Amino acid sequence: MTGPQSTGDERIGVLVGGGPAPGINGVISALTLEARNRGRQVVGIFDGFQWLMAGDTQKVKLLDHDEVSRIHFQGGSILNTARANPTKKTAQLDTVLTALAKLEIGYLATIGGDDTMFAASRLAERAAGRLRVCHVPKTIDNDLPLPGDIPTFGFETARHLGFSLVQNLMEDSRATRRWYFVVVMGRTAGHLALGIGKAAGATLTVIPEEFEGPVRLETLCDLLEGAILKRKALWGRSDGVALIAEGLLERLTPEEMTSIEGVRITRDDYGHLRLADMDLAFILKTQVERRFAERGERISITHKNIGYEVRCADPLAFDCEYVRALGYGATDFLLRPDPEAARYHGALVCLDNGKLRYLNFEDLIDPATGRTKIRLVDVTKPSYRIAREYMIRLEREDFDDGERLAALARTAANGAGTSSPEEFKKRFGYLVTEIRGGI
Repeated sequence: MTGPQSTGDERIGVLVGGGPAPGINGVISALTLEARNRGRQVVGIFDGFQWLMAGDTQKVKLLDHDEVSRIHFQGGSILNTARANPTKKTAQLDTVLTALAKLEIGYLATIGGDDTMFAASRLAERAAGRLRVCHVPKTIDNDLPLPGDIPTFGFETARHLGFSLVQNLMEDSRATRRWYFVVVMGRTAGHLALGIGKAAGATLTVIPEEFEGPVRLETLCDLLEGAILKRKALWGRSDGVALIAEGLLERLTPEEMTSIEGVRITRDDYGHLRLADMDLAFILKTQVERRFAERGERISITHKNIGYEVRCADPLAFDCEYVRALGYGATDFLLRPDPEAARYHGALVCLDNGKLRYLNFEDLIDPATGRTKIRLVDVTKPSYRIAREYMIRLEREDFDDGERLAALARTAANGAGTSSPEEFKKRFGYLVTEIRGGI
């Protein structure tokens, strides 16, 4: 594709990095329309940093009004997206800057998650004033450190669609008297899994933030097995839906991951595990079914994954409105001449109590890791405590109440020998002392 011809004016470039999320096209639309209102051209850059890193200035397109005026209804990205990482070598950052200069791009809007923001911050730092950068926070993981409880765009749409899927699975679970183990996308944080589980009233949700350090596969299996036994012992139910945050895979030790038969460990361009290549739902299903089989009991567990299904969905009204504000805010930051915006060359745009706010890239980098700070689920907040109250999982009261403990022990025995209350407590009691957020 032929690149845009020079006009003599500095243009705004826009690119998308990381995984898709509902609302990307709305940002592109709002940014382009506002920039054109201010007399600027907008250059759409295809496939994130991928082609710029190779010095290729042909994979671009001038965006006009008619092309973008209605794309905010659509999922996906008209500019595609890629995980290409220009921060591995200084030379690659310089190649990107040279390519942008050839395209007469003096302003750059990046749309993406924590990795894309990190790349944008390093690019702005390397440019040293030659390029102004604004990052628009996008991720269904909801793990960028925005003020208050404002979500990253795409999260609410993904949560709603995930909620609908889990709602259907819950009814299927009840009707067929089976369990579902559902792994929900989210590389580091458990926001999406917890948000879906809390809204749908899933039987239980397990997230990485419950654990102080590394997570053992055995502990995850104990949590799930304990919930199954409790539901059967106290309510006589053999069905349920357990949501498991995908990011728990990141917390397993390398030794434990490599010991799992059939697991293939690969990493993306930013060094993250390719979690989709490791079917955590199937691993847990197999392990828990084996435990029940060993004591002569058959249990029906179906494994599912939710992630790719929700990333390119058409955005809900919430995200359509939200991204229009962010797209406008990105343009306003890039082009405004006032001292407040000129204090730094790169910032993240967000809404804070209904007002546009710009966060300096430097304030978003974790000094301990040198990477973008991550917003985790706070398991000490009422929002998590409320979610926990409605889950079915082993809690402290189950071990303190003699009748409950005896019922759990009888269910665990299932005629295959004896399981005394003391043995049951010894086997599962650690779950309420070693895991955060317990009741």
